[in-house]
Amino acid sequence: MIKHVWHGNTFWLSPQRVMFWEETATMIASDLHLGKIGHFRKSGIALPQELMKQDLLRLFDLLQHFKPKKILIVGDLFHSHQNKELDWFSRWRNDMPHLVFKLVKGNHDVLDDAWYSDNAIDVCSEWQERNLHFVHEQLDSQPLGQNIHAVVSGHIHPGITISGAGRQSLRLPCFYFSKQACILPAFGLFTGTYPVKPKKHDVVYAIADQKIIAI
Repeated sequence: MIKHVWHGNTFWLSPQRVMFWEETATMIASDLHLGKIGHFRKSGIALPQELMKQDLLRLFDLLQHFKPKKILIVGDLFHSHQNKELDWFSRWRNDMPHLVFKLVKGNHDVLDDAWYSDNAIDVCSEWQERNLHFVHEQLDSQPLGQNIHAVVSGHIHPGITISGAGRQSLRLPCFYFSKQACILPAFGLFTGTYPVKPKKHDVVYAIADQKIIAI
């Protein structure tokens, strides 16, 4: 893990693609896309369902490690409509009923409101806490509210390209921090990445081989 202090807030970045917000005891992640494997399997694409189980096991292990008071998902907790994989999530959720679970709704979160309620998930379109604003997709034209210093989002699955000898290159998922924005990596392992191009003074932490690398 690596420590990053941003606008007076202390974050611990994990190579498992989450960050722990120390001041609020909150574990934050984005773009889990649970149910994506089942969505493809329904379309006749034979993907192993073990990938979904791996994501849930990772999430459980991280909760055991950080012991947060709250988990905050910055959009796309689920990928599509209900399928068998979401039943697994419901059983997983029932094992930790006292955990506060908040979802900032993303474009893929299309389940009925009653499903979220039945699984004790507090759903909102945006969330503000301390001096930070949480949304799924940050828009360039989006003004900051009063007493809000920066925005935390997901959606684009950021990746950074690292070049090596012989014209070789590798794109790695990353945490991306600018002065007023933080973009989280996609938590789900069955997701792609979108290349980001850091500007001067931006900070990027690549994720490789279970390590965090400052770029």
